[in-house]
Amino acid sequence: MTEEPETGLRALLADGVRRGQATGAVGLVARGDTAEFAATGSRTLGGPDDIGPDSIFRIASLTKPVTAAAVMLLVDEGRIALRDPVARWLPELAAPMVVRTPDAPAGDVLPAVRPITVCDLLTARAGWGYPADFSLPAVRALADGLPQNPPEPAGIPAPDTWLAALARIPLLHQPGEQFLYNTTSDIQGVLVARVTGQPFAEFLAERLFEPLGMADTAFSVPAAKLDRFTALYRPGEPDDGEPGDGEPGGGEPEQGGGLSLSDAPDGMWSREPAFASGSGGLVGTAGDLRAFLTMLLARGDGPDGRRILTPESVGLMTTDHLTADQRKAGAVFLDGQGWGFGGSVDVEPSAPWNVPGRYGWIGGTGTSAHFVPSTGTVAVLLTNTALTGPSAPPLMRGFWEYAARR
Repeated sequence: MTEEPETGLRALLADGVRRGQATGAVGLVARGDTAEFAATGSRTLGGPDDIGPDSIFRIASLTKPVTAAAVMLLVDEGRIALRDPVARWLPELAAPMVVRTPDAPAGDVLPAVRPITVCDLLTARAGWGYPADFSLPAVRALADGLPQNPPEPAGIPAPDTWLAALARIPLLHQPGEQFLYNTTSDIQGVLVARVTGQPFAEFLAERLFEPLGMADTAFSVPAAKLDRFTALYRPGEPDDGEPGDGEPGGGEPEQGGGLSLSDAPDGMWSREPAFASGSGGLVGTAGDLRAFLTMLLARGDGPDGRRILTPESVGLMTTDHLTADQRKAGAVFLDGQGWGFGGSVDVEPSAPWNVPGRYGWIGGTGTSAHFVPSTGTVAVLLTNTALTGPSAPPLMRGFWEYAARR
């Protein structure tokens, strides 16, 4: 008796695994109560441990929308406002200095013309972060002087130490001038902790994860769940010495050299980090991410009808806040699209999956999560193979095209 050929989403994911684009993958395409769910491959390279629908992955920069939602919870409660200077809670950032020109030496600085606001953090326009040119002196100062960008959470110090280090690094642009990737999401996590007097991880667990039933989303994986946690791999020759995490400054490993282990299931995420990274520290499942995106799609309502965010806050999160020039300058990350709070917002139908209003993001560990308000579609892809740069790999783009046709 011959086996039936694989079809649909499972066939797409299985082909990517066969091609060596990942050792395992989980995909989800949902609309309302109808969902197509597929899991294929193994948690470890060559292992008998099959990937399952409840497998746990490092979701990397899919943390960013979650972090922005946490900030908007505080806005809804009137504890902070978008126009508020962040120095009220982050006094280390009260007097930022800005390099005179983007290509100036990191020591050639002048004072910022205005304070950094909460809105600057949410729109990634505070002045710290990554542009297209990673070689600029102020960008090198940021990359070399500020531990960030998981998948190496063990190397990041506690929030107060981290923020003090950030305060010594000049801004690349004046507040509000330019989209710069990544760093502001970590600042948002510190801001939430300072405003609430509660560790960021605890706030997320209490205010988002528990109400939404996101039982496996956290900054570490407990021992009882390690049998569901995937290993993380990166493309390139084994032991080639490149970080290869797909985030800015992580290098670009050579293609075609197979996969090498970046972090084992019992590795760095098996213990609580000193710094709960709002830019990329979370782990989670496809089901957990579906719950989060479904809440946004429902304009802030949770699964039991409980209000999580106001419709106004969801609207702000999922609206592009960039100018055309800012989108152009950030194109290496945004691929021609816009940026809301914590995630991209499609503004141009440049590919079959780019539907105006589509919101979400991708993670450097090979993950993506989006929803389309006009169709009610939620699409989540989790793999255990890191990206080699900001652009989405073939398996991810194939998944997006598949989801766009459903």
